[in-house]
Amino acid sequence: MKTISIVTPCFNEEHNVHEHYERVRAVMASLPRYRYEHIFIDNGSRDNTVAILKFIAQVDRNVKVIANTRNFGPVRSPMHALQQARGDAVIGLAADMQDPPELIADFIREWEKGIPVVIGVKKTSEESRLVYWLRSQYYGLVNRLSDVQTYAQFTGFGLYDRRVMDLIRSFNDPFPYFRGMIADIGLPHAEVEFNQPRRKKGVSKHSLFNLYEIAMLGITSLSKVPLRLVTFTGFFLSMLSVLTGLGYLVYKLIYWNRFSAGMAPVVIGFFLFGSIQLFFMGLIGEYIGAIHTQVQKRPLVIEKERINFEFGFGEPLPPDSPDAAALLQSVSSGSAE
Repeated sequence: MKTISIVTPCFNEEHNVHEHYERVRAVMASLPRYRYEHIFIDNGSRDNTVAILKFIAQVDRNVKVIANTRNFGPVRSPMHALQQARGDAVIGLAADMQDPPELIADFIREWEKGIPVVIGVKKTSEESRLVYWLRSQYYGLVNRLSDVQTYAQFTGFGLYDRRVMDLIRSFNDPFPYFRGMIADIGLPHAEVEFNQPRRKKGVSKHSLFNLYEIAMLGITSLSKVPLRLVTFTGFFLSMLSVLTGLGYLVYKLIYWNRFSAGMAPVVIGFFLFGSIQLFFMGLIGEYIGAIHTQVQKRPLVIEKERINFEFGFGEPLPPDSPDAAALLQSVSSGSAE
């Protein structure tokens, strides 16, 4: 039997993880030809997420849990979990259920046709129209700047063959941009379109800083165009300054007594060039920061504990077991503490 690894990153998702687990289990129960493991990685949650996951893992040995010592960010933690997966295919989906677990069957169907990468693409979204538009503009910008063809409205939700995951591991990147890696590998892929539902419970855990960090990571990891833009802009502005200076000199020599530009052009020009310099210094700083992260070679995360990894792709405990029934009732009622 082929094996499927499902990876779900979590951070303060106590209201979602149990329903998420149940929906994934229901989908895999409808696919009896496959054995599976469901890996949850908790990124330092401060609520009852880990406690609920431990209860679920006691009931179902297919569920494996990694608890990080702290929050390592939304980039490093999911990648670490993906690298722990042992299935013939690996599926990544978020715990907030904005990535519908029911699409797992569609992913596997495409994978069985011999396609190594199957990605979920948001055709529509129930999120804010402004947010959706901004995301679309960002994906378009990255695609125009990048040397490789990237996938618009793709967040990492998809299925990846074991060969793809072996290639991902070979990158050995301490701060990886997973979506860019998938595009950079360039293997044949299939797209499964879906409508992204609105989050039902809780709020997004991505802060504005996290979104900015991921956005800049996407640009700096896939393109050198911004760096070349710095050079081109500097050359263009220097030529413009020379021509403006020559024009000013000629005009002053011709109209010596009548031409007086005053201080306004000098002040405006000073602030213009100063702001351009600061912008490009910040842009170069992003690349230097990326180099600094690479040089440190720190691990993706530090694990606090892991649960059920000693088991293979096993069967869940008997549902009629008294202990299992009590645990399931505790999980369902949210009484884990």
